[in-house]
Amino acid sequence: MFDYSKYLTASVMTIIAVWRFPAVRYGDSHRRALWGGYAGFSVALWLYTPVVMDAVDRIPVVDLSALLRHFSSTAAIVAALTYVATSYGKSSRPVVPRHVAVSRWIARASYKAGAVGIAFLTTLFFTVVDRDKPSQNFLIDHAGQWGAAVYMSFFYLFPLITTAVCGYQWTRAARRAESASMRIGLGLMGIAMWMGLTHTLARMSILWAAVAFPLSSSAVVFLVDATAMWMNSLFLIVAIGASIPTTRAVAARWSTLRTLYKTHPLWFDLMNAFPGTSLYPPEGRLAEFMHIRVPVDVRLARWTQEIADACEDLSYYAPENLFFAAEDIAAVHPDPEPTAEAYWIKAALQVAATSPPVDPYAAAPLREKPFVDTDSEAAWLARVSTAYSRITADQARDLLLRCERLEAAPDR
Repeated sequence: MFDYSKYLTASVMTIIAVWRFPAVRYGDSHRRALWGGYAGFSVALWLYTPVVMDAVDRIPVVDLSALLRHFSSTAAIVAALTYVATSYGKSSRPVVPRHVAVSRWIARASYKAGAVGIAFLTTLFFTVVDRDKPSQNFLIDHAGQWGAAVYMSFFYLFPLITTAVCGYQWTRAARRAESASMRIGLGLMGIAMWMGLTHTLARMSILWAAVAFPLSSSAVVFLVDATAMWMNSLFLIVAIGASIPTTRAVAARWSTLRTLYKTHPLWFDLMNAFPGTSLYPPEGRLAEFMHIRVPVDVRLARWTQEIADACEDLSYYAPENLFFAAEDIAAVHPDPEPTAEAYWIKAALQVAATSPPVDPYAAAPLREKPFVDTDSEAAWLARVSTAYSRITADQARDLLLRCERLEAAPDR
């Protein structure tokens, strides 16, 4: 059961790291630091799982998985300290509050301290730690050895400082947060950091108690496993706390993805009809969604503008009465206005594929719509695209024939 919790914690942390990966390319230093913390801790947590430990132990360096865990944890701790320091942004005030100045100083010092710490950890690992045989659990199998106690105590200095700084800052920020989601999220993260501080002090106490007193192996196993469960719980609390303030962002991103998904058929056909309109050749829906070169909100805004440009070009091909005929056909539809526009586009594309522009100087534009922003225009185009994808080529040809009859009628 305990092994399953290791896999669960590592999986949750990895999912969050993958979700926040776009911050590496598009985010600022604040979001990149947050991603670095999640990524580092996810690597460390996977190195605690039996499968990954067995794979690493195939390398002929005894207990290498433990050293790699401590390396990745140190990198994550440095990222966490940077995240806390950059949370305050750049202040124009002449006097910086003491807690902000201390956090920034610790963050700046953590880079050098991390590099020196990793070098010193490596030296201690290969000199004072007794590694005659591989260990299944580094703390339990090395309990009572002063070399391992020195090595681990030095390593625990990093999380000791980090949990104290983050616990203080996040608890303080939770009290001042404006929204309820931010208060809850920061509060949970602050609680997790105080749990982490307790966990670190408990681990150090267990190590030195095993050196100073003849603790039985069963007592050591019980204490180490209890603190390990405590650690897994705090990581899950951190993951939950960090996710709560982003629920609005997640909902907005999901809405953007849905709109982009619905708009693709319309955008794809228009970009193929007018290749110079798009910045790059259009691809299928799955291929487009696999691209991470541009954030989805930027891509949707660009698609919206490209569709508008293509429709303007398309209007030079559309017969004069095409939109009136489209409105007549769409009148019985549950959503008539976007359906009429979809019919107009579908039929005009057929004309553009076979004929030159009707009149290079007199276009037949679509009706003006009072869009207040790009999001409202994108939502409208999603409705148009939904109707467009249901219109067949035969229906578009029937519309063109209807339009010809309207033009031939003398009283129209």
